[in-house]
Amino acid sequence: MTTTEIFLIAMVIIFTVPYLIWRLGRTDHFAPLVVIQILTGILLGPGALGALFPEYYLFVFNPTVIQSLNGVAWWAVMLFVMIAGIELDISQAWEYRRESGITAGLALGVPMVTGGMAAAAMVLFDGWIGAAAQPWQFIVGVGMACAVTALPILILLMEKLDILRQPLGQRILRYASVDDVAIWGVLAVILLDAARMGRQLGFLLGFALVALLYRRLMVRLNERDRWFVCLIWLAACGFFADWAGLHFMVGAFLAGAVMDSHWFNQEKVDLLRHHVLLIIMPVFFLSTGLRTNWNAGGGAVLAAAAVLLVASVAGKLLGVRLAGRILKWPPGEAGVIGWLLQTKALIMIIFVSILLDRDIITRSTFTSLLLMAVASTMLTVPMVHPRLQRLKVLGHVTLTQED
Repeated sequence: MTTTEIFLIAMVIIFTVPYLIWRLGRTDHFAPLVVIQILTGILLGPGALGALFPEYYLFVFNPTVIQSLNGVAWWAVMLFVMIAGIELDISQAWEYRRESGITAGLALGVPMVTGGMAAAAMVLFDGWIGAAAQPWQFIVGVGMACAVTALPILILLMEKLDILRQPLGQRILRYASVDDVAIWGVLAVILLDAARMGRQLGFLLGFALVALLYRRLMVRLNERDRWFVCLIWLAACGFFADWAGLHFMVGAFLAGAVMDSHWFNQEKVDLLRHHVLLIIMPVFFLSTGLRTNWNAGGGAVLAAAAVLLVASVAGKLLGVRLAGRILKWPPGEAGVIGWLLQTKALIMIIFVSILLDRDIITRSTFTSLLLMAVASTMLTVPMVHPRLQRLKVLGHVTLTQED
């Protein structure tokens, strides 16, 4: 068969298998389609089905096909990260800066510490820290991976729970938005390279200057032209960030973060996010699964994932509970907020993919973190739903969006 034909076979698998599992298994309550797509990628990868049927894996996912899939995945995730940047609303967080600062700081800082402690233990064993990493980069990177909140998936889950447009949902979005900015800031620090320091500082200074000119241009354009120009801007920012050694995903986030959401029709932005998730992000999920590795041993990878899951969940819940006591929240709110901010999946997977690309973590660590992200996301709705019902009974959350 030609490479094109094999590529199309891979695309059939990518879209068929997770859809059937999601639809026939009715997993939406505990595992949205995006989570099933990530799990399917792991199962189809070299460590699971590829190990059982190596001929299948070598035929369908040969190096040429994988390279083609990676190209699609890179552009998909750049679009997704740019949209996340556009939708950040820091002005709201600034308006409620004391509450947002305390909650976001503790919700990010405490799990980062507990995750860092788990990472420090992993450093003592072979097979976890990447060849290019300093121990501090590994510890901070894994710690941040345990602290990440996936804002796009959080939005999907809160829509499902019918609290997105309610005051509680808007508060949670503020906390997650502040953490989102911190995530990319920490990533930039981790990726700072003494050999490329001049390039990196030059990129950041040049970006600040060009972003001002870009913003002046965008306000003079009609909306139709803004969409075309923002795609050119996205590709350029990704290129120069990667050239500077900060990774193209940092460029993609910065490209979106300097844009104002009111430049675009909100319905069109929502549709774009939906279509990116529907049409091309599944390719990223599969390519992520193909990068998993069990060289440290299946039991060791699973044990590391379990330790990281405990560190992540316990740290997040403890941090939010501390914030609740300081801010005197009503009983039960800290549990709902803590579990919702525990949602990981997309942004965390993007974050650890960058760490893997830069050889800060190994494929075994990547696999453990990926399993932790999937498990924490799958726990969210089952843990939040009964707590949310109790809050509704107590009158702290309205029963419907219209009430």
